[in-house]
Amino acid sequence: MKKVALFLLIIISNFCFAQQTEEFRQIKNYYNQHRSMLGKEFKKKFDAEKNTDSKKMIRQDFLLFMSKMDSIENTAFVGALLKVKNLEDLNKIKTKNGLTSLNVSDGDKIAKSEKPAEYPGGINVLRKEIEDIFYNDGVKSGTDQVKTSIVFTVERDGSISDVNASGDNFIFNRQAEIAVYSLSQKFLPAVSNGETIRTRFRLPLSFSK
Repeated sequence: MKKVALFLLIIISNFCFAQQTEEFRQIKNYYNQHRSMLGKEFKKKFDAEKNTDSKKMIRQDFLLFMSKMDSIENTAFVGALLKVKNLEDLNKIKTKNGLTSLNVSDGDKIAKSEKPAEYPGGINVLRKEIEDIFYNDGVKSGTDQVKTSIVFTVERDGSISDVNASGDNFIFNRQAEIAVYSLSQKFLPAVSNGETIRTRFRLPLSFSK
């Protein structure tokens, strides 16, 4: 009976973690579709226009629309981040109160690995994707460089959870967390004694003006 309970717990947990990152992907897909539609409409208008000055105005309008779209999308991401963190905090409270801890074996606790978790393509691919996702316009700082350290859990199925960025700039930390939750691929999970395990992953991140 305990094995069945544990198996069900793992399935439920993995589903929750997958749903968390899925929220960010849905937001990204939604706004990418709208960017694509806007881009096509502006291109039609741009190609049909013969006047050079008018073409410049159309291009400026297009860039302004895209900038506003980025800002609106980021607002949606912030809302998703708050929701995900609230769900994770609730799960921690349940576990702490013993509602789920009886069904958690040692193998489900975060452990040291003989083969660490890895993002497909390696650390440089991971950094590049985070850099591409990161919303720089949302960060305000009085210094030339902002730094943070992102720590998160890589689950047995390669999904991520419990993303936390710690640095001096609050907004930079939140944008870093959004970028990690928005990654397009799952990790290759860590392995110990031939089995996949949960591990913590640390990634330093900096932004220069």
